[in-house]
Amino acid sequence: MTSDFTVNMDQYLPLRDVVFNTLRQAILKGELKPGERLMEIALADKLGVSRTPIREALRKLEQEGLVFMIPRRGAQVADITEKDLNDVLEVRIALENLSVEKACKRMTEEQIKKLGLAAREFERTIAENNLVKLAEADVAFHEIIYQAADNQTLNQVQSNLREQIYRYRVEYLKDEEMRNQLVKEHEQLYLAMKERNVEKAQEISFHHIENQRKGIIRSIQGEANAAQKK
Repeated sequence: MTSDFTVNMDQYLPLRDVVFNTLRQAILKGELKPGERLMEIALADKLGVSRTPIREALRKLEQEGLVFMIPRRGAQVADITEKDLNDVLEVRIALENLSVEKACKRMTEEQIKKLGLAAREFERTIAENNLVKLAEADVAFHEIIYQAADNQTLNQVQSNLREQIYRYRVEYLKDEEMRNQLVKEHEQLYLAMKERNVEKAQEISFHHIENQRKGIIRSIQGEANAAQKK
């Protein structure tokens, strides 16, 4: 295992959560590559911990779809496939459609203002060239809409899906052209919701996700072609 990452201890978190967060970020940032085997002993030695928190972290990562277990061989970083992507985004489109509808009707003026500020913050974060931070800014923008929908059950379902989507967010944010497109779409969605125009906001939201899907597929295919040429 040649991946270069280290554990960052947090005195407020249990060790198992620190290890989980470290491995999760390494996968999301591409420090642990798709298809790479995750050996408990090697990870424990690298992070200076016992195998127990490593094992617990790998189980949680499996639940998020970032890792899968191979019988008698251990864990491996999950590949990003078109099928997985389409499955996740089909569900996201349906949830976003409902969230936008409810939020348009229920958003307070304060929440509308926060949505506009979140759109500006995403644009500002692009200059930092930090994919993980940029993905978090994208999450923060959409989270305002989810909260404004004011439906606890809907929020819980979206929360479960959010982790699966996170890796795809990082993937499409690698594309500079896609980042600039997202800035425009965030602004358009903010304005439509400010007008409380449900149909317009839903249409923008759909194209927003569909453009991401196409961008990620291009990235997946590009990486696959590059790997074949090696």
